[in-house]
Amino acid sequence: MGTNYNDIAGKNVERLAALSDGIFAVAMTLLVLDLHAPVAALQGNHHLLPALAGLLPKFAVYVMSFLTLGIFWVGQQTQLNFIEQSNRELAWLHLLFLFFVTLMPFSTQLIGAFIAERAALLVYWLNILLLGAALLAAWRYTVFAKLTKPDMPQAMAQGVERRILIAQALYASGAALCLVNTYCSLGFIVLVQLNYAIAPRIFGLRRL
Repeated sequence: MGTNYNDIAGKNVERLAALSDGIFAVAMTLLVLDLHAPVAALQGNHHLLPALAGLLPKFAVYVMSFLTLGIFWVGQQTQLNFIEQSNRELAWLHLLFLFFVTLMPFSTQLIGAFIAERAALLVYWLNILLLGAALLAAWRYTVFAKLTKPDMPQAMAQGVERRILIAQALYASGAALCLVNTYCSLGFIVLVQLNYAIAPRIFGLRRL
């Protein structure tokens, strides 16, 4: 009996990780393209500082999005490290996740241009929500299909899922703050990202 194509497609975890690294690298690089040297600087040095101050909101959004992609890259790599072997379905779930990664430069540019608009912030949050949903779906399928390494503790499987769910709940809380003020909302999201990026050993935040 011949080998079925679907039985051998997408089994190489290393190739999936390499593709992920490339897409994340491109997406992270594209983020900075929305930052442009201020034209006002051409009119004299005394115009430079005010022009740079005007770039601060876009720079803050750039940092926020870079942190977002960094957090999700670490999250995906953590999952891939526990995968014994992949299959066609899991490969496509991770490709769906990477599709949402490629949308991050767009949502970043949108919120950078309309930072005070709730609609722009909600689009940005939706991008984060879809990233988290795709990563969660990939992990749940990995565990369901028994594709994880045999020595992986059961507590780790639960911990990975819990971390994604808590992060998404915190991001949703941050998005809800846009009803008060978009800057408050963005500030809260940045605090959530900093927590996941540096995992401080205070107030139990490291466990989130």
